[in-house]
Amino acid sequence: MPINPDAIGAEGTPGEFSWTSKDSLLYALSVGAGVEDPTGAELEFTTENTNGVDQVALPTQAVVLGGGGKPPDFGDYNPVFLVHGEQAIQLHQPLPVAATATSVSRVADIIDKSKACLVKLESNVSDTDGNPLWTSTTTLFIRGEGGWGLEREKEPPRNVAPDRDPDKVVSYQTRADQALLYRLNGDRNPLHSDQSFAEAAGFPKPILHGLCSYGFTGRALLHAMCDGDTSRFKGMDARFSTPVMPGDQLDVKVWDNGDGTAIFQTWVGDNVVINNGGLTYE
Repeated sequence: MPINPDAIGAEGTPGEFSWTSKDSLLYALSVGAGVEDPTGAELEFTTENTNGVDQVALPTQAVVLGGGGKPPDFGDYNPVFLVHGEQAIQLHQPLPVAATATSVSRVADIIDKSKACLVKLESNVSDTDGNPLWTSTTTLFIRGEGGWGLEREKEPPRNVAPDRDPDKVVSYQTRADQALLYRLNGDRNPLHSDQSFAEAAGFPKPILHGLCSYGFTGRALLHAMCDGDTSRFKGMDARFSTPVMPGDQLDVKVWDNGDGTAIFQTWVGDNVVINNGGLTYE
């Protein structure tokens, strides 16, 4: 069956999953930690046995963790027409380097866009004692679906960048093989590695995972706004607006609201690739 608009509120079955210190190291490396200075400031993310340094997990690693239980059923679609539209995470405590956790997901919303639809999936993750760890909200943009006549009034954009220079800019260079490294976190979608699949989806070559650009952006925000302290990083949400190619330079521009929130955009050259970004921090 196609996408089922009546699936709003449907829940999957809870499930348990685990991750290790090695998983946390791999994730950090896959979003560029340590590239600029392998023995410098990011050793807490990239090593587990450096004298006087305790390993710490990057907050955005939460987006690649999960998979326990059965996801909610909201219908069928052609994966070639799937684009990751938006991603939000809310950290209820600093992400452990290694742990076992339980997750349950639900269909938070399905929005008719006439020739496409948006499916919002919310996952709540807790430790084995029931203490909340994080909440993740993923918005899928699926071309060729929708058209049920249920279009809603368009919501005003959130986290709009002010008309002034950013307070901070952090730039990171991605690698030509960045997608091949990042896919080892679990997302083996051939859109990021297979030339023929990428062409079928309308791209000239495999693109970088949106969540990889998201992770680079999260690193930039962590250092720019939280002085690298993961306990101060509380939440992040953003919209993916333009594909990124492996090897592109990412320029993260940040506007501090002065109240524990900030607005950000990520640019490649003259193009905004991550837009409507919002950060909450302490």
